[in-house]
Amino acid sequence: MSVAACRPRGLPVILLAGTALLMSTGCSRIRDHKGYVVDQTLIDTVQPGIDNRDSVAKTLGRPSFTGEFDGDRSWYYVSRDTRQLAFGTPRPVAQTVLLVRFDPAGNVASVEKSGLEKVVKIHPDGDKTPTLGRNRGFFAELFGNIGRVGGTGGAGQAGGTADNPK
Repeated sequence: MSVAACRPRGLPVILLAGTALLMSTGCSRIRDHKGYVVDQTLIDTVQPGIDNRDSVAKTLGRPSFTGEFDGDRSWYYVSRDTRQLAFGTPRPVAQTVLLVRFDPAGNVASVEKSGLEKVVKIHPDGDKTPTLGRNRGFFAELFGNIGRVGGTGGAGQAGGTADNPK
């Protein structure tokens, strides 16, 4: 009996099909749009001193979100386009943040537009979070306070803690 007779005949076909499937899914590119659909013509029509809340709402629609600390005097329209490769992390390729500020009377005070320059890339520091203080191991953290805390105090003892004075 030869070596070729012992080998299954369908195995190379299955391996080739599996490799082709993995390569086709691993190279897929995903494009996504989130948020407000930007129409530059409509954005350019909003003018400070001319428009008010109602006209901005009719022109641009309701905002993505409003300012939290200024009593609804800031409206934000946020749009972002991202791309990612297969199972990778999405990365922004285009972003528009339109900020419309209103005066106390409800008229447009200013219109500001920004883009990708506001995107910040954060690099986590490995698998540990840096903290201030001592470097103690697991057992030192677990058993480190034994003997440091005073007794509970019996019937004839005075004392207590700051939270529970006697």
